[in-house]
Amino acid sequence: MGTAWRSYGGPRYRWGGLLTPAIKALLIANAALFLLQTFLQLLASQEASRMFLREFGLVPLLATRGLRIWQPFTYLFLHGGLWHLLINMLVLWMFGSDIERAWGRRKFLIYYFLTGVGAGLINIAVKMAFYPLGSLPQTAVTIGASGAVYGILLAAALLFPDRQVWLIPFPLMLPMRVFVFLIGAVAFYGSLGSGGDNISHITHLGGMLVGYLYLRRGSYFFGLRNRYSDWRRRRLRRKFEVYQQKHREEPPRPPGDWVN
Repeated sequence: MGTAWRSYGGPRYRWGGLLTPAIKALLIANAALFLLQTFLQLLASQEASRMFLREFGLVPLLATRGLRIWQPFTYLFLHGGLWHLLINMLVLWMFGSDIERAWGRRKFLIYYFLTGVGAGLINIAVKMAFYPLGSLPQTAVTIGASGAVYGILLAAALLFPDRQVWLIPFPLMLPMRVFVFLIGAVAFYGSLGSGGDNISHITHLGGMLVGYLYLRRGSYFFGLRNRYSDWRRRRLRRKFEVYQQKHREEPPRPPGDWVN
């Protein structure tokens, strides 16, 4: 996924530095774990390398039946090859740096891991619910930071919808929101297939879904609060109307019944 982007108008932020703190930490962590994977492949047996991936990658059957509760987190730091790592880290740096500058390190990291772990949990839920027990989708290993990276792309589309994206090597500029919509459409289309391309499209869509729900949660809660307030007002109005109707039909009391 070769992309570059630049801003045309919109709010200005302080863009100093190539690497923001959270991005730098994530790049170092992912690179370090990839080196560990590589050393295991070169120095240990193939069985040891496979065991490492099955323990720390995302295997739905093991994560649920085998209680590997750490897998939805650790799978984010493992990758299937150098290009897999480089593409994910490039996209994370290109689009995540501006988001971190706008949000700050803490909020950015919370969002990154929320979308990454959430994408892993959706992957587990879908494969455990829609595939036979012990089938290949339930026992296959999913690795990579793509779920969190797709969440970052979704956040960039919401924060900078009109920012222009240059699709390298094509001479084509697209608004960020259009670019992310196309990326999501490709992931959705891939999720409908047999999975023969060896890409976890469910994880990609899961990261975008979790990111969207998280970023839009305020509007949902605001709408729910408004609907609840409207319901209470309608209920009180009906009770008041019943009260008025009831007392309108009662005859006036004689003066002797008045109490001072």
